[in-house]
Amino acid sequence: MLQFLGMLAAIGLTAFCWGVYGPVLHFGREDMHSPLRPFVCVGVAYFVIAVVVPLVLLARGERGRWTTMGVVWSLLAGTAGAFGALGVILALHFGGRPIYVMPLVFGGAPVINTLLTATLNRAFDQLKAPFLAGLLLVITGAVTVLVFKPQAAPHPPAAATVVDAATAAGGTPEAAPAPAGGDASPRTVEQKAERLVAVLLSVALAMCSWGAYGPVLHRGQAAMEGSRLRPLVCIGVAYFLIAVLVPLGLLGPLGDTGSWSTKGILWSLGAGALGALGALGTILAFTLGGKPFTVMPVVFGGAPVINTLTTLALHDTPLSTVSPFFLAGMLIVAAGAATVLAFGPRGHAPGKPG
Repeated sequence: MLQFLGMLAAIGLTAFCWGVYGPVLHFGREDMHSPLRPFVCVGVAYFVIAVVVPLVLLARGERGRWTTMGVVWSLLAGTAGAFGALGVILALHFGGRPIYVMPLVFGGAPVINTLLTATLNRAFDQLKAPFLAGLLLVITGAVTVLVFKPQAAPHPPAAATVVDAATAAGGTPEAAPAPAGGDASPRTVEQKAERLVAVLLSVALAMCSWGAYGPVLHRGQAAMEGSRLRPLVCIGVAYFLIAVLVPLGLLGPLGDTGSWSTKGILWSLGAGALGALGALGTILAFTLGGKPFTVMPVVFGGAPVINTLTTLALHDTPLSTVSPFFLAGMLIVAAGAATVLAFGPRGHAPGKPG
């Protein structure tokens, strides 16, 4: 019983950290007027929290050991997390609206998570009807929360738009609407089609990357014989490389016109710390007996709710703006999460790769 409660606490830690991550990163993005510069700071924070600190603690000893397959799987997990964040950035940069980008990502990621977990563990026979019903409830509730989330007070026109729920990497200002009236030229239609394809591909990148994160990380931890700190180090290394080198390389091509600022850097470093602690929470949940089948859907369902509530609190949004559909979505997420935890597959963790 204590182990189960510990697993719930670890899941709650991840959902909380990843839920608060987006609003905190938004402040860094606003202050630096850039979607990519805060991402660089996130990579730096990951390096300190998920690489330097665990390596110091490992010097005192910890169960488990370094293995080649464990390092490879854990690096892949960190890569998946970082590319998922980058996918959200690009989707919003190409003109995608948070009102449909985030529901697609958080609705699709649990499905990818379940399918990949079942494939890696050859456990499709364990996907019983109650579990699938709970998974559907979590997805439905998360999408409902995102679609009907209360809107914060609007900023002046020159300011960036509010970043949506749990965007694990911030976003960019929404594209300006096309001028009213007049027929669109063939070139304009072609450009819109190209941007739509770019948005959909970016959403697919985020959806698949975040959906793969849990199953791949679980494999890495199992291959390191249950170590908690070693997989975290690998995640931090991968995230540092992708969240620093990739954004720095994209500053020019994406026409980033922001600037570095002390306040923006501090907010963004705080967001990175939250992201790294969320990764640790996922590892702890697996250590305490959780499986990707159950851990990740609950996280994906809870993070958007926490994100929206945090955004409302930070922007002093009146409760009168809260839609009953939003409240219903929260209840659906809770019911789905309870069902997933109660009826999730209880298969054994994957054995060490040969």
